[in-house]
Amino acid sequence: MPSTHKKVIVRKMDRDSVSGYVAPSNYVHEGKLELLNTAGNVVAIDLKDIKGVYFVREFSDSESLTRKTFTSRPRTEGLWVRLKFKDNEVLEGMMPNDLTQAITEGFLINPPDLRSNTQRIFVPRSALASLSVLAVIGGTHRRRKTAADVRQVPLFGE
Repeated sequence: MPSTHKKVIVRKMDRDSVSGYVAPSNYVHEGKLELLNTAGNVVAIDLKDIKGVYFVREFSDSESLTRKTFTSRPRTEGLWVRLKFKDNEVLEGMMPNDLTQAITEGFLINPPDLRSNTQRIFVPRSALASLSVLAVIGGTHRRRKTAADVRQVPLFGE
């Protein structure tokens, strides 16, 4: 298997979970997640049955996050969002502030604790009750050009 496949733990809406590998660029096809499970079989799971796809460092017994919200304002650049799932679970994360990186089937977020086992989370739109943008952090700040100061004496024939 190529090393480009990413380790994931898929949490389903019925609280069941499946471990496996996905291709990082095209893991969603026609409303289904294509997953190579740990037994070596390709499995297609409907997005409506998935609560979240957790991109992890290592497979472990618990893919659940220890911290689901930020303790203070995040420092990384992007959109600070709060996701509310249909089962009333709340999760905060960071999304890129770039429409070209948006996925039509769902949202790819970075969790509050990047040092945990979970590196990123893909959340299908069908799993959410609401998504709120809490803040836009960072971004390019362009300074306005100010008019030349008329009190300044021109030098060297400018």
